[in-house]
Amino acid sequence: MTRYRNSACTSIMVGKLASIDGSTFISRNEDRVKAIEPKRFLVQPAVHDRHATYVSAYNKLTVPLPESGMRYTATPSVDQSAGPNEEDGFNSANVGESATESVYANDRVLAYDPHIKNGLAEDSMTTLVLPYIHSAREGVQRLGELVAEYGSAEGNGVQFIDRDSVWYMEIATGHHWVAVRIPDDCYAVAANQIAIEQIDFNDPDNYMWSDGIREFVDEHNLNPDDDQWNFRHIFGTNTKKDHHYNTPRVWFAQRYLSPLASAGQTPESPDMPFIRKPERKISVEDIQYLLKSHYNETKYDPLGEGSDHDKKVYRAISLSRTAQSHILQMRNTVNPKHAAIQWVEFGVPSFCAYTPFFANADDTDASYRKVPKTMKLKNAFWLNEALAMVVESHYSEFAEDDEDFQQELNEWARRKIAAVDAKASQLDGAKLTTYLTGQNHKIAKHYHKKTKKLLFKLLTDGTELSELTFKMDPNL
Repeated sequence: MTRYRNSACTSIMVGKLASIDGSTFISRNEDRVKAIEPKRFLVQPAVHDRHATYVSAYNKLTVPLPESGMRYTATPSVDQSAGPNEEDGFNSANVGESATESVYANDRVLAYDPHIKNGLAEDSMTTLVLPYIHSAREGVQRLGELVAEYGSAEGNGVQFIDRDSVWYMEIATGHHWVAVRIPDDCYAVAANQIAIEQIDFNDPDNYMWSDGIREFVDEHNLNPDDDQWNFRHIFGTNTKKDHHYNTPRVWFAQRYLSPLASAGQTPESPDMPFIRKPERKISVEDIQYLLKSHYNETKYDPLGEGSDHDKKVYRAISLSRTAQSHILQMRNTVNPKHAAIQWVEFGVPSFCAYTPFFANADDTDASYRKVPKTMKLKNAFWLNEALAMVVESHYSEFAEDDEDFQQELNEWARRKIAAVDAKASQLDGAKLTTYLTGQNHKIAKHYHKKTKKLLFKLLTDGTELSELTFKMDPNL
């Protein structure tokens, strides 16, 4: 079971009182082993009176499927040979899921509860949970029940969102997990390391846990602390790899959102708090900035001017092997029937734009839904991969144009969302879904046009940057 152990993601969650407009947010960069792993964005239809069994192509996990399931959005891998890997989306009940953040348990706990080879893995978690849940808490409950019955094949962190709450669940071993409701006035960042800290077993409204987890820890003498029950300390790791691969990403995000409170932290600080209060309200642009970040304006920036050592010493949030990035936003300022927005980004997040799609839709644009095996610029995944490659190839010359392009599209997105909201408020039922689906197509086409325009401009400008040039004396 090694496929996902070499993958890595970064997750950011925001409670409704911590956001600038009262939205709840979950988000993640889906990072993979290969630089190119094509992804699609599509809508899975609702099902009724179904009699079927799910079998994972990855590890043969076999689960009977419920007879009915809701419509939901997803970003599956084009290559289905290792399972659907649907990753993230909203269902028609306005509940969202992002699965998963790879996490790692220590050998002490795994010795007594090892992973199950054909248990629940990342490839299956969205498919088996998202169509069947009506709240974020119910997402934790259903996933916990699946882990109890089938075991877990790997360590994973899973985010759930609804209109009022954000939950984060960490599955550490074959059968044991905990989950925490992110406080409304807080945010949290997870980066491939078990992050959840103290669990209050007297507060089931804000914490959930696997059956028998306390007895498991007591029986095997696994708690290193005398005065607390800290999931990170008991189940997590604190290694050199953590300090160079994981903790620096949390450091950078907290440095940006809580600069005063995090002032004493370093990139290798081992015990940074998982949940923090921001020192200003968080916008969707702030989340984008962090998911796009690479230690910007620090000596650790791989694209900056630090030493060769500093530029390579820490793993950044945005990577060339990010398969896709997403931000799931559930707004509280408009009617719930058009409140859920899924921001989708293909390509390297640092260089590409997040496209907003209304989740109450029954189709996605062909440029996102159909992905050819080889590069074709009519497809959103390949177009954004091409743009990212061109921008990075001449970063110092192209960065400003690329930043202007992203800013212009963010401004356009806010205006477009407001205009769609105004019309959507007058519609209901199938007419509303049809309208939002049509607007999603228009949004996709606008982003495609602007991305193509920038790509062609940079390709043209790049012809002046070739090293194969020579100035001759015009008098010769």
